[in-house]
Amino acid sequence: MNNTTVLPPSCIVPSKLFGCFASLSEEENDFLEKNKKLVKFKKGEIIAKQGAFASHIVYLEKGLAKVYLEGNQNDLILKIVAENNFIALSSVFDGNDSFVYSVSAYVDSVATLISVDVFKQILRKNIEFSNQIINRLNANTAQIYGRFYCISRKQSHGRVADIILCLSENVFKTREFKLNISRNDLADLTGLSSESVIKIFKELKSEKIIDVDGKNIKVLDFERLEQISHYG
Repeated sequence: MNNTTVLPPSCIVPSKLFGCFASLSEEENDFLEKNKKLVKFKKGEIIAKQGAFASHIVYLEKGLAKVYLEGNQNDLILKIVAENNFIALSSVFDGNDSFVYSVSAYVDSVATLISVDVFKQILRKNIEFSNQIINRLNANTAQIYGRFYCISRKQSHGRVADIILCLSENVFKTREFKLNISRNDLADLTGLSSESVIKIFKELKSEKIIDVDGKNIKVLDFERLEQISHYG
């Protein structure tokens, strides 16, 4: 009997916990509205810089972004952030006044910047909102554990299948989608070379598990892709 725990796709924190702003009172919403700023980011533009002073919390309203640790040679992508997601929640911790990772836009995006001080004031006053943010931080931690499990324990085919499933289920929420990220980024997400990713894509296509037409990807055999993700 196989007792191995199978982790879910690891590239993103599911958005089902969002909706925490609904728990704010009218007064708190007004306070937030007066102390936030909507900012547009072009594709490739830096949203948050690792090591920079973190004066605000970022909430991605529209678009797609990547969260990554900067390295001397290669960056380590921790996760993808889709719309209606928080970025840089670690900034709410006392004593942590800098971004612990970098964030850049995969596509043209729109984000709301909320002052850390304002965010903390609301957390202190609204217990329900605070609990939802704690749940979000816990989900972030679980996602990072799954991410490192995927990279360190799964073989190459399993890593690629994991990312395709994650993009399909949790990012684009459809089995047919346009891949807005480059092959190099896809390689970084899987911890493989671009050549290896392209080769595995061709194999999955030849086995009729997925269909690839330029940047358009269609999952044809979801169950087989799940099996490869879990055991490949």
